[in-house]
Amino acid sequence: MNRQFLFSALFVLLGLFSLAQNVKAQSISHDTWDELLRAHVTDDGVVDYTGFIKEKAKFEKYLTLLSNNPPQRSWKRTEQLAYWINAYNAFTVKLIVDHYPVKSIKDIKRGVPFVNTVWDIKFIEIAGHKYDLNKIEHGILRKRFKEPRVHFAINCASASCPPLLNRAYTGDQLYAQLNQQARRFLADTYKNKITANNTQLSKIFKWFKKDFTKEGSLKDFIAKYAPDSFNKNAKISYMKYDWRLNNKKY
Repeated sequence: MNRQFLFSALFVLLGLFSLAQNVKAQSISHDTWDELLRAHVTDDGVVDYTGFIKEKAKFEKYLTLLSNNPPQRSWKRTEQLAYWINAYNAFTVKLIVDHYPVKSIKDIKRGVPFVNTVWDIKFIEIAGHKYDLNKIEHGILRKRFKEPRVHFAINCASASCPPLLNRAYTGDQLYAQLNQQARRFLADTYKNKITANNTQLSKIFKWFKKDFTKEGSLKDFIAKYAPDSFNKNAKISYMKYDWRLNNKKY
């Protein structure tokens, strides 16, 4: 009788362990973020920060979800990458919302002691650890995933940045979304001007050139996503970066 009880108990424990593993393997839902983005970001990437302020409770609920559920090793790589992209974008919006109105994200650094830039402010908490935006971008997204298209997905709340996608990134759609954002960014004539003879690129391609040239030249990378007018023989120069807030169309 005792032996039968022990076997039954062991069977139940194994079942609970298996269930726990399956739950752990599932990534979190970004549906709330998706709803907020669709409501307060236009197709052109113009952000209505007052809309996020009006829905602050809902927004904070999503940020808490991020803070309490960091990616697990059991998650798929695409799910982990989608998490960190969404986290970067959501906490950037929070930074603007908490200091709104501002003319530029760079204005927020003023008055904050012991930081070099606004991206060094440690205001993000995930699983009990403090992060700044630089840590997420350079220490996690670039260093860990080595995915150059991530530069078109993360948004620094500025006019010259790749536009904030008005949908959440998800593991199952991630690569299609990254391709879409790369093509969208290069086709935006405010951020890149591409002609047959001259090509003016965003300074993102200059600042992070190493990320874009791991498998070929910069022109090789551009050619994959640029409009048909791009000519590999064209002269390359870089545009001035516009740090004005992305709350209107420029």
